[in-house]
Amino acid sequence: MQMNTKKYIAGIGIIFLVATVKQANAQTDTLTLDRAIDAAMQNNRLLNIKKIQVEEKQAKVKEDEIKKYPTVILSSTYLYNVNLGDPLPLNSTTVVPVPIQDKFMQLGEHNTFNATGVFYQPITQQGKIRTGINIAKTDVLISEKEKKKVAQQIRQSVEGLFYGLLINQKQKVEAASKLEAAKIKLYDVESALLAGKTVNVDKAGLQANIAEQEQTILQLDIQAQDYMDDLKQITGLTTHNLFLANVDALAIALPSLEESKSVALVNNVDVKIADLNQAKADLGIKAARQSYMPEIGLVGGYFYQTGNNAFPNNNPFGGVNFKWNIQDLVANKQVVKQRELISKQANQKLANTREQLNTDLNKAYNKIIQLNSLISVARKAAYYRKEELKIQLDKSASGLNTKVDVLNAQSSFAKSEADLYAAQLSYRLAVSDLKILEGQ
Repeated sequence: MQMNTKKYIAGIGIIFLVATVKQANAQTDTLTLDRAIDAAMQNNRLLNIKKIQVEEKQAKVKEDEIKKYPTVILSSTYLYNVNLGDPLPLNSTTVVPVPIQDKFMQLGEHNTFNATGVFYQPITQQGKIRTGINIAKTDVLISEKEKKKVAQQIRQSVEGLFYGLLINQKQKVEAASKLEAAKIKLYDVESALLAGKTVNVDKAGLQANIAEQEQTILQLDIQAQDYMDDLKQITGLTTHNLFLANVDALAIALPSLEESKSVALVNNVDVKIADLNQAKADLGIKAARQSYMPEIGLVGGYFYQTGNNAFPNNNPFGGVNFKWNIQDLVANKQVVKQRELISKQANQKLANTREQLNTDLNKAYNKIIQLNSLISVARKAAYYRKEELKIQLDKSASGLNTKVDVLNAQSSFAKSEADLYAAQLSYRLAVSDLKILEGQ
């Protein structure tokens, strides 16, 4: 039985070795965390949409700036008149001995043509136009901050998926060790039963244990595939096989909580967006109040026509245009009221955002402290599990234990390593959350 057990263990080892070699050959591209983040910043479609939106808002600013300058309108018309009016009689008013024959003037012609060029320069509306430009510029700043926020969210998603895949790999090592140990236990029991050396053994329980470990590995495989698909979608990478490089899990120096709060109140993206929305709302009130003024502007142009003898062929003109809609004065009061209410909402949103930021900073710092403590405990557990594995390997070399004892110790050590790695990566992710809150 001992010889069969050794053959079985050797067979299992060969299978694992072949699988490892195949996996190594299939890994065609090594992906680091920094490279994954850079790829996401370049290829992610949501981020590219935000970049285009910024360009859209910038074009709106240029459009509004054009309104400061004169409006020039060119128009022309050609008509063919089928019927003409009666000629206008021109009687002689001069007293002479011999009567002069009456004359007639045809006012219209069959073919008529006119062309007009008109320019209008707004004067009293310049203030409102400038306010509109400032609103458009504020929209540009808001879009830029929203783009930065999306970039932060994408970076955080990449880090979370990357860390999740690394933790998944450690968990697979643990599960594979447990599965191998369970199979050896079942093999030993079956061999003992066949040899008649044991009875009344819970063989079904051992088979259930194997099935549970196989289920765990399958679940980890599904989880890894989901993480990898999401990572490829976010980063835009199309390489079929990606091998993830390990991440340095060393502790990171952090400023004090008060220093983080001071930085965050100035640089936090959500606070900046709320502040810009407040400024935009105030500009909206200003624009509404500027609408009370009448529209006054300079108008001028040139008119040319042929086919109508009652008007001159060439007529340059110029003057002042005045427009004041009294009904708009009454309606504009409600517009001002609406803009003031929008401003109050923006003010409340800004205050709430600052309060939420303060709460999130406290939670992030507490989480970092807790994870730092968890890392210390997990590091101790990993150290003792490593020592336990070393003892079992020494016993195995002396023939004082079984392969199952070694595999159990190896499984426990793999679990402690996975727990330590998970705690370290969670710590890095928590630090990343803090940096995002600080606006970095």
